[in-house]
Amino acid sequence: MPTLDRHDDVYVLDLGDTENRFHPDQITALNTLLDEIEQATGPAALVTTATGKHYSLGLDLDWLGEHPDERIAYVKSVHDLLARLLALPMVTVAALQGHTFAGGAMFSLAHDLRVMRADRGFWCLPEADINLPFTPGMSALIQARLTPQAAHEAMVTARRYGAGEAAGLGIVDHAVPEDTVLSTAIELAQAQAGKAGHALRIIKTRLYPEVLEALALSEI
Repeated sequence: MPTLDRHDDVYVLDLGDTENRFHPDQITALNTLLDEIEQATGPAALVTTATGKHYSLGLDLDWLGEHPDERIAYVKSVHDLLARLLALPMVTVAALQGHTFAGGAMFSLAHDLRVMRADRGFWCLPEADINLPFTPGMSALIQARLTPQAAHEAMVTARRYGAGEAAGLGIVDHAVPEDTVLSTAIELAQAQAGKAGHALRIIKTRLYPEVLEALALSEI
């Protein structure tokens, strides 16, 4: 389950040490921690990371297969989480220390910045390979945060990107050695912590009105 720590003005949210899929309990725990973070006053920023081989592999497809009647509600909860992060009233940085796939990759795109481990790990949208179409909200998020060329290739070919390739295409902002992923993310976040507040939420909301509207829909 996710845990929360703080380094000066930077909250560090660790997604966990497993595949960190978005099980309903995981989503509830993340929202609880985001509630705590949003209650902060004064300078603040957020870094998310994980421990071990994976950052996040996205949706919990096993749980979803066992609960087909809850599919719409489950997808809406994922949409709500992505929208919340996208419009969070502070600068957010994803420290991608491991594999970042599918919904986990979309979660990373909802951050303002991304730092990825240079020597190992992949960033990938595998939906075309697993015969699972993107929802309109997910498509809107990906297309808003990537260039048209990068979005097209990532969505249509399910290509696995190493950090160097991902940085070259603007999928991530920095590719750094393993032992500096988290520290780099914290440094980037700390430099922007003074911007936290209501004005930043409005700025983000007005940057991505179509994405937020699409994520608010229950259409899957």
